[in-house]
Amino acid sequence: MNRFPVIVSVIVIFSILAFFINLNTGFAKLNFSDFLNSETDNFQIAGFRINRALAMVLAGIAIPTSGFVLQEYFKNPLAGPDVLGITSVSSLFVAFYIFFSQNISIPDFLQNSFISLSSIIGSVILMIILLLFSNRFRDKSFIIIFGFLISALAGAVVSFLQFYVESQSLKNYMLWTFGANNQATLLQLSILTVLIMIGLFFTFKSIKPLIGNALGTAYAQSFGISQSKLKISIIVASSLLSASVTAFLGPILFIGVVVPHFCRMIWNPAQLWHQWILNLILGVFIMQVFSIISELSQFPINIITTFFGIPVILLMLVKKKR
Repeated sequence: MNRFPVIVSVIVIFSILAFFINLNTGFAKLNFSDFLNSETDNFQIAGFRINRALAMVLAGIAIPTSGFVLQEYFKNPLAGPDVLGITSVSSLFVAFYIFFSQNISIPDFLQNSFISLSSIIGSVILMIILLLFSNRFRDKSFIIIFGFLISALAGAVVSFLQFYVESQSLKNYMLWTFGANNQATLLQLSILTVLIMIGLFFTFKSIKPLIGNALGTAYAQSFGISQSKLKISIIVASSLLSASVTAFLGPILFIGVVVPHFCRMIWNPAQLWHQWILNLILGVFIMQVFSIISELSQFPINIITTFFGIPVILLMLVKKKR
């Protein structure tokens, strides 16, 4: 008996339940009519909660998928969306924007949009650089080293800016790094959806070559799989997926590492199509649960994911050593 449809059905049911629980989590208790009737007092609150739950759906789809393709490509279970330096460069450009706009009066409703735009610009610039130099990196490990150096440089520059920036600007930057899942507007979620769909398209194109790559590079090339095209697809997919979520929701750490790990525990790691489907739905469930915990505890979601992710990664390292 094929257990995979059963596993998928169970996770989907729990994800739907978590979605509706998330809608009903918060200080104000809402009725079903609050989500449908614009004349009720809590209609605006209901709109915020819908945006929050939808944002977690998109993050749960994008971040684990980004980590999944990177782990399969580099054959490293600890590779995450930040391995290319995308998250660090996004943070750097947000820090640039906050630092240089501290003396400029900008309406609050535009502030988040400009922060997201600066993050996207930084991510796109790094993605273009990676694509331009990808042919020079014949060894996969060079890409990881390049991403590490970029992350270290970006972190150093951010620290330098924090040293000189005003306290309010520093506070704004720190709030962004905590993860702003409650601040996403419907327009931002629409843009985020488009970017994620493009990233998922490149992921779809990468799965079959990754299956061939799992049997060896020489074997894959004998079947006409282009390593350079695969590398480009991986860079574009992971960059778009991680950069778009970082831009609109802030950095969400560790989920891109631990969700693929859980999926390998649930199902055969060699079946990549099944693994991708599990990453999509399990990521949505986990992000909904974290959003609920964040709302109940009033802790930023990035802190929740960090508290969850670090012990899991440590267990992965200990298990791998054994």
